[in-house]
Amino acid sequence: MSRTVLITGNSSGLGLGLTEAYLAQGFEVYGVSRRGCSKTDHKLKDIRCDLTDYEAVPLALETLLMGIGHLDAVVLNAGILGKMQDMADTSLEDIQSVMEANVWSNKVLLDWLLRSGIRVDQIVLISSGAATNGSRGWGAYALSKATLNMLTQLYAHEFAHSHLTALAPGLIDTAMQDVLCDQDQVDANQFPSVEKLRAARGTEAMPTPHEAGTLIANLIPSLKQLPSGSFADVRTFKPNP
Repeated sequence: MSRTVLITGNSSGLGLGLTEAYLAQGFEVYGVSRRGCSKTDHKLKDIRCDLTDYEAVPLALETLLMGIGHLDAVVLNAGILGKMQDMADTSLEDIQSVMEANVWSNKVLLDWLLRSGIRVDQIVLISSGAATNGSRGWGAYALSKATLNMLTQLYAHEFAHSHLTALAPGLIDTAMQDVLCDQDQVDANQFPSVEKLRAARGTEAMPTPHEAGTLIANLIPSLKQLPSGSFADVRTFKPNP
């Protein structure tokens, strides 16, 4: 029987890296993203959907997963950064747009999975170190990821037969870094945490999406060693042998 995984936001960045990693492992990959995945593989089934269009999500999932009774893993990866700015300069509208993409879309996805009748062994929600760091400038993004961690913990009670983890994937050289490492867009004097990112870019500390996808796909099964609902960071999580 083929192993199966559902990945959101798989058109680029970590989502694409995970897609490549799981395909290399022989998984049947089901992808959902706004732009669609450009990769061609007979084991990849892909559908376009804006996950913040909450009414469109159930139909997209029903179409994509028609006839599927079991998923080995679900990786809820899709999300946005939002603006790097002080909280006092961050409008409620700015926060709302980030929360819609990073939190509430995942609630819609989890609700559908919970009611779908599909047996899901493991669900991983991609979080961030920003959820706990509280660094200046990360405002709406940090709030959304902290909320995502709690969302994971709460749903762990309701997915009785699935294991849930919120996972910070570490530094990855994605399009988000293009913004953060652009001195014209983000002032490192105002937001000192970006200096660490700029120093890491181009080094082993910031792998490519393909490298990170392979690392995380290999790591995900061992997350079951943690209590369901836990938050883990790839940089500090040490699996038991």
